[in-house]
Amino acid sequence: MDYGKFRYEEAQRLKESRKKTVQITMKEVKFKPKIAKGDFDTKVRHMLEFLDEGHKVKVTLQFRGREMAHPELGSKILDAVIEQLGPIAKVDTSARLEGRNMTMVLSPDKKAAKRPANAKPAVARPEAPKQEISITTTETEKQNAEDENIQDSQEAL
Repeated sequence: MDYGKFRYEEAQRLKESRKKTVQITMKEVKFKPKIAKGDFDTKVRHMLEFLDEGHKVKVTLQFRGREMAHPELGSKILDAVIEQLGPIAKVDTSARLEGRNMTMVLSPDKKAAKRPANAKPAVARPEAPKQEISITTTETEKQNAEDENIQDSQEAL
């Protein structure tokens, strides 16, 4: 066997194997606890695009100043992200507080990747107003409201 031919064929096999590899990168999307609905929807749409392309997405929630006293607001936002990206993404690293940032890593779900490329997932959008429902407050809700008012007035002093 010719050694030059062997080296050439080996180089061709390596070249073919490199063509089939996919470069996965980590994209980062930053939120703040007081994000508006429109901005939230836009960022979730960008995350959908990243996940469709096969990238991992790092969701970072930045707290500033007194926002650090309410990490539950941040976890609500991250839960809303998971809810909207539900079938498309899976959570690699769950939300955890690291200093002033709360981070979470999402990756594309392999099962969702099998769907056709032209079928884009719909982002949950507000629909037409539904029937109005009258809600009566209970005694505990009234008591909670009074307790909040007392607490707010004490803080004001």
